[in-house]
Amino acid sequence: MPAEQASLPASPSSRTDPGTTGAGARRWSGRVAALRVTLTERPVSLYAASVLRIGYGFLYLAFLLREFPHRHEIWGPGSPWTPALAAQLFEQTGWSSILLLSDSRVYFEFCYGLALLISALFMLGWRTRAMSVVFAVVVASFHARAILMTDGGDNLMLLMAVYLCFTACGRRWSLDARRRRLRASASGAGSPPAGAEADGSRLLPQLGAARRLLVTVAHNCGLFVIAAQVCLLYGSAGLYKVQGSFWADGTALHYVVNLDLFRPWPVLSQMVDERWLFLAVAGYLTVLLQLALPFVLFGRFKYPVLVMLLGMHLGIAVLMGLPLFSGAMIVADAVFLPDRFYRALAERGRRAVRWVASGGGKSPSRADAALVPPQPGPAG
Repeated sequence: MPAEQASLPASPSSRTDPGTTGAGARRWSGRVAALRVTLTERPVSLYAASVLRIGYGFLYLAFLLREFPHRHEIWGPGSPWTPALAAQLFEQTGWSSILLLSDSRVYFEFCYGLALLISALFMLGWRTRAMSVVFAVVVASFHARAILMTDGGDNLMLLMAVYLCFTACGRRWSLDARRRRLRASASGAGSPPAGAEADGSRLLPQLGAARRLLVTVAHNCGLFVIAAQVCLLYGSAGLYKVQGSFWADGTALHYVVNLDLFRPWPVLSQMVDERWLFLAVAGYLTVLLQLALPFVLFGRFKYPVLVMLLGMHLGIAVLMGLPLFSGAMIVADAVFLPDRFYRALAERGRRAVRWVASGGGKSPSRADAALVPPQPGPAG
């Protein structure tokens, strides 16, 4: 009996194809290897990180300049939200602020001027690695000092300021990048001293490689967290809207444009409110875009979605008077654009500058005209 069972062929369900199994294992191992290389050997989206740095540095600088006449009422020692009340809140929430280190008005003015300077230096990319940490401390301190006076934009800016500390956001379009280029050109022009490499320690190259690996991994993980944060924000906002009856029947934006707190231009809000069909379509499209963004990031359809989201945020900035929130969201959306887009944009900008510098469509000068050989006139 055992001999007969041994002679029977195996059933199709019990047979496995070694070639198929090997191909699947090789495919998965290739994907894991590619992911490891992407995570550890090449920093991704360096231009996008630089755009985030420039955008949030500029936004916070503009925010501080806009609130400069009202700085004492919002953050100063004589604010209605007194330092004693802020300290009591900090005991419950665990927040802290450098503005509460002293009740002196001179100290507050010094901190405010220093915050303006740090925002400008962070935007320009001067000593970006250190400035990113100091910028995050500044944003957190001002946010915590007046935590009840927010519009949502500074919440997102605080998160992004913390995330940018882990990224290499000064590699492109920064003073640091310019200094590295000048240093590389200067070192390339001169010849290295003889025997410099022979005298170098083996430990220094290893430390340099470990540092590059750490910076690359931290940068890539930081950008991934930023992208995940934006997706989570849009997805949760869309799901929250779906649960509301006003968004389901298309009347939500009607109530939004009639809120006195968010009507900086009452005449414009009234004109928009009269177009009920436009408001209904815009409401449904808002929910659709917010829910769709996390699912279209790996295809070409993300570009029209990002363009429509840009229009939505511009509408929020104008109609509801929330420029800081809209600007923070527009800058956050820039993380989804590839580096080739920013390189092409920079190239077009350089071409436009050269075209303007050359005089545009002006007639050629005499020197240029002299290069053209004289043309024979018509016969006869």
